[in-house]
Amino acid sequence: MSMPSALLALEDGSLFYGDSVGVPGQAAGEVVFNTAMTGYQEILTDPSYARQIVTLTYPHIGNTGANPEDMESPGVYATGLVIRDLPLAHSNFRAAESLAEFMRRHKLVGIAGIDTRRLTRLLREKGAQNGCILALEKAGKLDKKEALKVARAFPGLKGMDLAKVVTTKKPYTWEEGLWELGKGHAQQEHPRFHVVACDYGIKRNILRMLAARGCRLTVVPAQTPAEDILKMKPDGVFLSNGPGDPEPCAYAIDTIRHIIDTGLPVFGICLGLQLMGLASGARTIKMKFGHHGANHPVLEVVSGRVMITSQNHGFAVDETSLPSNLRVTHRSLFDGSVQGLERTDKPAFCFQGHPEASPGPHDVSPLFDRFIGMMEQNTSPRSSGTKKKEEKVAL
Repeated sequence: MSMPSALLALEDGSLFYGDSVGVPGQAAGEVVFNTAMTGYQEILTDPSYARQIVTLTYPHIGNTGANPEDMESPGVYATGLVIRDLPLAHSNFRAAESLAEFMRRHKLVGIAGIDTRRLTRLLREKGAQNGCILALEKAGKLDKKEALKVARAFPGLKGMDLAKVVTTKKPYTWEEGLWELGKGHAQQEHPRFHVVACDYGIKRNILRMLAARGCRLTVVPAQTPAEDILKMKPDGVFLSNGPGDPEPCAYAIDTIRHIIDTGLPVFGICLGLQLMGLASGARTIKMKFGHHGANHPVLEVVSGRVMITSQNHGFAVDETSLPSNLRVTHRSLFDGSVQGLERTDKPAFCFQGHPEASPGPHDVSPLFDRFIGMMEQNTSPRSSGTKKKEEKVAL
């Protein structure tokens, strides 16, 4: 048996020896598992994975390589990658490089060749663990004491405000639409509405879904005050996904509360749901091991429909803390946790999963259409020059 070149150490003392993939070095973070069978590039470039080491449960990762079009952000945000097997060759007509080359270019530390089934069972039983990947350039002596020390020194995500870390530094506009085989990404031509998107770690496919539905998008930093957003005269406000604990994000909670009070249509995803919950008077909790995958069943409460969804979150809104003006619209069929909320007194709603489906199924994409419908009821398109209607939006 050859000597290992990488080590994953967990705070509980568990050690996993394997092969280094990516760059040599060490990476510390919260170790979580993701059950998606596809979309590893989208996962690695999702800002919601900041300060997390991602374990992919599907055994063969890297078969299709990587390409510039599947980036969900400008770079890699995951702290590290844990996989069972990295194929020797990749094969896809869209590939520009291998996964290993992609990881090296983005200076990502990773480990392959470990028993990811054992690791996943451990995380399910004990909960998400703080961990450290120690990777060498080539096989050699691995300092397990140092790896355990680094793993146990990581403070954990509870109480960690990461939205202001991963957000854009300055506002920008977005006009790129959905990708189509042979055509690439569509370019927006005749936008109907102006949407301000609060970037707490936003994914590009969310912006593409909104642009494809006629939204001219202005993306603003996480700490942008409500007054500045309202000066842009938006038809609606979008609250993005993002990493870390929502409770320390007082700046975002205050801004969201103010914007909802104005009666503007508001739509939130993932961290955006948690922040809307906090802005409405609810509380949030840290989950045992969170939801990470592209195969999670969610119940739409009113219709009884079951939808398969993409998920990535480690915090949730505590249903026992909901105020009277906040109603549950969707619920996880894995653990019963809150997946969707709506305000009964304002045109505002949110969803915990990822309806942009990148990666993942498209069952929940009609939520984007609901947001468009709310803006249609609340205002005429800007191009007509008409004033906002004053009728109340029914949820």
